[in-house]
Amino acid sequence: MTDPRNFRSPGLRPKPEPKSDPERQIAFRFGISAESRAAAFLVAKGFRILARRWRSPVGELDIVARRGALLIFVEVKARHTLDDAAEAVTDRQRARIIAAAEAWLATYPDPSVQDMRFDAVLVAPSKMPRHIQGAFET
Repeated sequence: MTDPRNFRSPGLRPKPEPKSDPERQIAFRFGISAESRAAAFLVAKGFRILARRWRSPVGELDIVARRGALLIFVEVKARHTLDDAAEAVTDRQRARIIAAAEAWLATYPDPSVQDMRFDAVLVAPSKMPRHIQGAFET
């Protein structure tokens, strides 16, 4: 059977692009672009992307990636500066990310995973993405 993590399931599609508000459209495209840059950056660092924009009833994971026995749950933050992006993850978002990670682990248990962590990738225009390993703890 094909690994379901490599495909988007019908119930877990990305949100459609907002149609009414031009500012929301720009923000949406900026976010999608940032996630693509972050994923490419992680692949260049040797990670395999298992999922992007994975949704559960309790929250969303921007990127789930793996390198060897390490599984990472990555929050991507895009702002006009890397410093602004670093300050953008709130306590409430952290709680949702942790809950979504627990849902991921329940859905895709993998005994070969020996270590997990919560990382962030900060993205700003004309800058290399910044990968913050262990950005927060559970």
